[in-house]
Amino acid sequence: MDFKLEIVVLPVTDVDRSQAFYRGLGWREDVDYTGPEGFRVVHFTPPGSAASIIIGSRVTDAAPGSDHGVHLVVDDIEAAHKELTERGAAPSEIFHDAGGVFHHAGAEARLAGPHPERQTYGSFLTFTDPDGNLFTLQEVTRRLPGRVDHVVYDSAAALEQALRDAATAHGVYEAETLHGVHDEAWPTWYATHMATAAGLAS
Repeated sequence: MDFKLEIVVLPVTDVDRSQAFYRGLGWREDVDYTGPEGFRVVHFTPPGSAASIIIGSRVTDAAPGSDHGVHLVVDDIEAAHKELTERGAAPSEIFHDAGGVFHHAGAEARLAGPHPERQTYGSFLTFTDPDGNLFTLQEVTRRLPGRVDHVVYDSAAALEQALRDAATAHGVYEAETLHGVHDEAWPTWYATHMATAAGLAS
C-alpha cells in the first residue's frame, strides 16, 4: 500500500491576501471553492511538486502562521533565492548546518552560505507567507540510493535533456566497451543509466 503525501493545510488569516501571495510565487492554482457559511478551499501546487497546499476558511483550527515545518526541494538553492526575491517573497540568506545532516530548530548551529562542498541535502533557505507560515527550501542535487522509486520530469524539455545525456554516455560506452559494435540492448542500458542519474539505482 502506497501512502503518498498529498496535502499540507496552512492556517491563514486573510484568504485573498494569501491567495495573491501564492499566485505571485508562480504556484499553480488548482481549486478555489466557496461553500455555505463562509467555507472556502483554495488549493495550490508548487512547480514540480506531487504534493500541494490548501489555504482557506474553516479548513483548520490551527492558529494562523503556526505551521513551521513545510520543506520544499530545489536543485539550485542560489537560483531559487533569486527567483523568490524577484517574486517578492523576501527569502532568508542561504545557510547550512554545522552538523551537516539536517538543520537545527531556529537559528541554532546555522552557518552562513551554502554547504562549503555543496553537499546534496546540505544547503537551505527559508521564507514566510503573509501570516508567518514558514517554508524551508533544501537543495537536493542527487538523491541517495533507495530514496526514490520513480522519476518525474518537470517538462518535456527536461525529459529530452535526460535522453540526450543518456545518448551521449551510451555513445562513449559503445565506442570504448563494445569497440564500436551496436548495442542491441540499448533500452536496458538507457534505463539503468537514467535511473542511476536520478538516484533510483547505484
